[in-house]
Amino acid sequence: MLALPEMDRGEDQTRILFFTLVKLAELGAKDRAIQISTTELADRLKVSQQTVSRHLMELERVGYIQRQITRKGGVIKISDLGLEEIRRVFLSLKSIFEVPPTTITLEGYVFDGLGEGAYYLSLRGYRRQIMRKLGFDPYPGTLNLKLKDPTNIQVRKEIEAYPAITLEGFEDGSRTYGGARCYKVIMGGKVEGALITAMRTHYVADVIELIAPVYIRQQLSLKEGDKVEVKVTVSSPQQSSV
Repeated sequence: MLALPEMDRGEDQTRILFFTLVKLAELGAKDRAIQISTTELADRLKVSQQTVSRHLMELERVGYIQRQITRKGGVIKISDLGLEEIRRVFLSLKSIFEVPPTTITLEGYVFDGLGEGAYYLSLRGYRRQIMRKLGFDPYPGTLNLKLKDPTNIQVRKEIEAYPAITLEGFEDGSRTYGGARCYKVIMGGKVEGALITAMRTHYVADVIELIAPVYIRQQLSLKEGDKVEVKVTVSSPQQSSV
């Protein structure tokens, strides 16, 4: 579950370490700093005090909690990084136990991106995979949409829990390029393409990047600030990524 370096990676240790983080969240540490002793936390987790102390040190070291030691115990708050880890596991479990919808709808507003889409999509390592796995030759550029509604932003995060069509990372002799996750979409009710993530890290959860075999702006007669509906196709968790 947790990618923690330089520690005992035994299955039981990793599981209990995650449960320590979850228990802290249950006790309120996701919203505010709480004061709790290692003895009390150990009792709640049904493990030894030494185990809890070790886990808190490790969670603090990797940045999942912020902790201050006092005479009455530790004052602990889960960091944004720790909350994101809990959320990631939650969404993964949700995708396993819930039957996903056939499509998920997002609405966003057109904005000018950083202009790097043409470069990345022209790279042979990405382009060949898109042609083989998504079935089209990508137009050299992306359509960037800003998600303004909180519901759309939350839905965007949940999409990551569903199996994706993956583009593998590669090297071109002088530089290494990371992998990407793709989901097939229909934009504006008529243009087929894909939502693509993790090709770059400049954007956050309130932005989506879309690719297609055509110039999307031209096909949909879009200008800056126009709203676009995007229907994202998701598959069941049992289906393997391509």
